[in-house]
Amino acid sequence: MAVNANDLRKGMAILYNSDVCVVLEVTHRTPGNLRAFVQGILRSIKTGKSMDVRFASSEKVETVPLMSKKMDFSYKTGDDYVFVDPDTFEEVTVSPDMVGDAKNFLTENGWVTMTLIEEKVVAVELPPSVILVVSDAPEGLKGDSANNVQKLVTLETGVHVSVPLFIKTGERLKIDTRTGKYMERA
Repeated sequence: MAVNANDLRKGMAILYNSDVCVVLEVTHRTPGNLRAFVQGILRSIKTGKSMDVRFASSEKVETVPLMSKKMDFSYKTGDDYVFVDPDTFEEVTVSPDMVGDAKNFLTENGWVTMTLIEEKVVAVELPPSVILVVSDAPEGLKGDSANNVQKLVTLETGVHVSVPLFIKTGERLKIDTRTGKYMERA
């Protein structure tokens, strides 16, 4: 399906120079003495490289359909992460580059939303929050509670989070995956 370059949005997949690319950023520009154009940053699915591209605002661009699936994290093999489709039990192996910072919040059987283009994973998205267990929490000092004092604890995934002094080892915490911050006890 072809759309005008003006209709491009972040997250769309398009065909550019016979290569499937994901739109990372789009800016509509109208310089005073020139015709309007659309400036975009695209990432190639084949090479993984990003490029800066300029389209005329009325130019037609071929879109590629995206598919989203809910997948469960199963295990880590070497550096790669293995996810399982809960309906078909089909396994998908994803590189650490594609998982990115989501690795800090992945636990066994925790779910993610994967975006696929032509059966190739292009994005791994976590739920807004996850429940993680505190694996190591130092004791808070008595009388050290004057001004919302925080301490650094280690969660089961190895990530460090600042929490209130009353949190102890073994407690379950709700963590915001977008900011990496403590929300509440679970």
